Amino acid sequence: MNISDDDRIVMTLDAGGTNFVFSAIQHSSQIISDITLPSGAHDLRLCLNTILEGFEAVKAQLPVAPSAISFAFPGPSDYSSGIIGDLANLPAFRGGVALGPMLEDHFHIPVYIGNDGDLFAYGEAMMGLLPEVNNCLAEAGINKRYKNLLGITLGTGFGGGIVINNQLCEGDNSAGGEIWAMRNFTDTRLTAEEGVSIRAVQRSYSQKAGIDELLTPKDIYDIAIGRMAGNKEAALFAFDEMAVAVAESLANAATLLDGVIVIGGGIAGAYKLIASKIIDHLNGTIENFEGVKMPRLASKVYNIDDEAGMQHFLNHDVKEVVVPFSDRKVSYIADKRLPMGVSRLGTSQAIALGAYAIALSKMETYKELQK
Repeated sequence: MNISDDDRIVMTLDAGGTNFVFSAIQHSSQIISDITLPSGAHDLRLCLNTILEGFEAVKAQLPVAPSAISFAFPGPSDYSSGIIGDLANLPAFRGGVALGPMLEDHFHIPVYIGNDGDLFAYGEAMMGLLPEVNNCLAEAGINKRYKNLLGITLGTGFGGGIVINNQLCEGDNSAGGEIWAMRNFTDTRLTAEEGVSIRAVQRSYSQKAGIDELLTPKDIYDIAIGRMAGNKEAALFAFDEMAVAVAESLANAATLLDGVIVIGGGIAGAYKLIASKIIDHLNGTIENFEGVKMPRLASKVYNIDDEAGMQHFLNHDVKEVVVPFSDRKVSYIADKRLPMGVSRLGTSQAIALGAYAIALSKMETYKELQK
């Protein structure tokens, strides 16, 4: 599916706890300016009316009628049914709110609601890191293409999404890719998110530096790279500790998925600080009961945002062997490789394009089923 050539328009929403930002996408591009309205997070009726008002304002600016509405919304939710559960950032949502059906009744078009981690991964799979990797392989003359992707977001929480054979894996209970709930590698009492989030970096720095103040991750990053005064050792420690927690979660997920790894979210701005630590952990070892060491992953991981890492990734070990009982020869790639890189689209743009792409995909699937 080439979403850049599709004429259909999809209305979108970036749902935050403070503001709702509405827009529309056609041909993979935003076609109107953002419309921003306060969310009314503590009043359900006000909040729902704001959503209707925002999409009506978008529709009024469109050159033709929209084909669908598609957007990310916080969970827990039954995304396939469009039912929103009890939300932390939008406390008016309690007891199950039929947001999707409400919008379908009002606008009489399909409505698709998804998890932001899922849509981030799908956007990067459709128009971000995944096609870039495959284009690089083609340019290098390597006869291999990737179809699977694991996307993670590092920010207020630890989000994730999985794409398998170019299809989004939402799970049977709308709970696919919930990487935040993995066990924390450095403190097994905790979830992975307690080591991979804004609060984790803040807490780690403050404890190591022996202060009560909670700095922003940006300030801690600036201290780590020497741009700002502070405890540099504590800043580097905070990002190293987070990197290990990220890496072990990625190792567990990549063991099952074996696909491209893309990292987004606000803390991905510190990618240069954490990438080497993540790579070292993923390419490290694990042991059996007898103490024999073996690679942590079946595939070696390469940081393709590093020039040397990209060159090593593209230097595939292509071998040629003779087919038994014949003179024919065949070639194959003798080693297993996974590329890892930072978001190519930016997290918000990837989520928006993921929402757009999933709407087009599901509308096509529906049309096929109706035949």
